[in-house]
Amino acid sequence: MKNIFKKILLSVVVLGMSSCTEEKILDLNPINNIADSQAFSTPSLIQASMIGVYNAAAIGQYNSTSANGGRGYVWGAAFVEQGETRGEDVVNMATFYQLTYTATYDATTANNVYYWIDGYRLINRCNLMIEGATGAVAKGIITQAVADDYIGQAKFLRAITHFELLTYFARPYNFTAGATHPGVIYREVGINTAQELSSEDNKPRNTVAECYTKVLADLDDAEKLIASNGVTGGRVVGRATKSAAIAFKTRVYLQKRDWANVITEGTKLTGTYTLTTDPYAPFATGTNTSNSESIFSILHTSTLNPQVNAALASILKNRALVCISPIIWRDPEWLADDKRREDGKFIYTASGIKYTNKYTDITNLTDPAPIIRYAEVVLNMAEAQARLSAANLPTALTLLNSVRNRSLAAPTTQAYTAASFTTQAAMVKAILKERRIEFLQEGRRWTDIHRLQGDDLAPIDGIPAKVANATPATTAFVLGNTYTITTPVAAVPGSNFKFLWPIPQLEMNTNLGIEQNTGW
Repeated sequence: MKNIFKKILLSVVVLGMSSCTEEKILDLNPINNIADSQAFSTPSLIQASMIGVYNAAAIGQYNSTSANGGRGYVWGAAFVEQGETRGEDVVNMATFYQLTYTATYDATTANNVYYWIDGYRLINRCNLMIEGATGAVAKGIITQAVADDYIGQAKFLRAITHFELLTYFARPYNFTAGATHPGVIYREVGINTAQELSSEDNKPRNTVAECYTKVLADLDDAEKLIASNGVTGGRVVGRATKSAAIAFKTRVYLQKRDWANVITEGTKLTGTYTLTTDPYAPFATGTNTSNSESIFSILHTSTLNPQVNAALASILKNRALVCISPIIWRDPEWLADDKRREDGKFIYTASGIKYTNKYTDITNLTDPAPIIRYAEVVLNMAEAQARLSAANLPTALTLLNSVRNRSLAAPTTQAYTAASFTTQAAMVKAILKERRIEFLQEGRRWTDIHRLQGDDLAPIDGIPAKVANATPATTAFVLGNTYTITTPVAAVPGSNFKFLWPIPQLEMNTNLGIEQNTGW
């Protein structure tokens, strides 16, 4: 088969392709074996199709023959693990993420290849879901209201997946005037026939500006169409909601540097979500899906997770493959008595090495992957307030403190005050540091590195230097001692082609219309 979509996207089990031995990620019966013409023939099969879309988002498929199944591409474990190991605040201690950590990947490296493949597999499922639900209304199988809810959820997942691909395969929004540089292919047609494949084949990349416009349009539609706001009538964390669409818009507008709209969207969630008093509540077993702060997470079960080779608790705790970096652990702005350093709660220590304890189920691997929390919305708004042309530093300070203070041992004396930051740059840098601490091991670091290229107030040039790809010395984690941090994994300048992942060679071989990233 000529095109990657023939091999992968035409084998979409959840939406009715009948002979798909390549896909192994769903345990849905009879959805795996029904004919395409029947996939949207009853309300229950349509509901199963939507569940299958979420399953694909959680698991993906690492390769067609892997006995261990998917590794959490693109929104399960991979979102967290790749987003962290591209940055400097964790240490890859083995070979598992070495190519990502050391920027020694190429167009055939599995980690970046399957980010692309599983991303577009998920996007295709979303498109087929939108088309199938629309057709089911025309046939009187489901009501328009029910279809709208499904369509809204699919548009949400389509939007955030395209957006996630942008951060790995395209330069940031402000790289060119008007964001006219290459983005990704924004696909809005479901492909499950040869005719559709022919019409969609060889499409070029949209510009980054075009991608952002489409992402925001999809999120606007999701906000309008999805029935649940995530709170009213029962808390919803593992499915797309109106609130999840709003929250994600604050992330998109932040990367677009549209500060006013970050604030406008974030304000919509005031009162709907609140920060938890205990900063660990969004991760603790029993409250990680029922707390007042978690907005959207990818859920896992004992039978539906990325398994030992990718599940969050496996990689980041039990197998101890990725630890916290001394770079952030020894940062003086992270106070020594901050609750987020608490061993046995936020932190797991083994043989003197510090690991995150945000993911703890090493037996059944059921920890959710936290995609967006209200704490991020608050810090997005804080940064936007500080970056306005007429900066609102008092409001930015209040928002920053609302996240930070709950983790302080003595907030009455340790909280930031108006005297702490008297300039926009100082305030923004404090907010960015708080993001590194608050979202450590949640997959957020790469997005911030990506968007801060050439920033006017807190610029980052390329990928920061990192400590060695090895187990750090235990003395690196003893606060108060004298320890010199070395960074033998050299920084990758922003001008270097390795700042971006290459478009996979599979795609380059089959899509004659696509442009490879410069230098690859």
